[in-house]
Amino acid sequence: MLAVQALSFIAEEPQSLSRFLDTSGISADEIRTAAAEPGFLAGVLEYMLADETLLCAFADRAGFDPAAIAGALSALGGAWERDLP
Repeated sequence: MLAVQALSFIAEEPQSLSRFLDTSGISADEIRTAAAEPGFLAGVLEYMLADETLLCAFADRAGFDPAAIAGALSALGGAWERDLP
């Protein structure tokens, strides 16, 4: 659920969404389908962890410790298939 909230947070800001799409290589049309994949959601959390400003803004708005992202990432485990060679 935390990863879905993180994705929604990213999608709320057009500049953040654009940067996420560029970084992930996914199109906006593919997000809804990809969001059902635990590996994709893990990628969303990895993206959040890589951007401290984004991470802190999300954690502040959602009202939790930013370290919870790492715990959620660990719970999802795995890599998104686009990340695999």
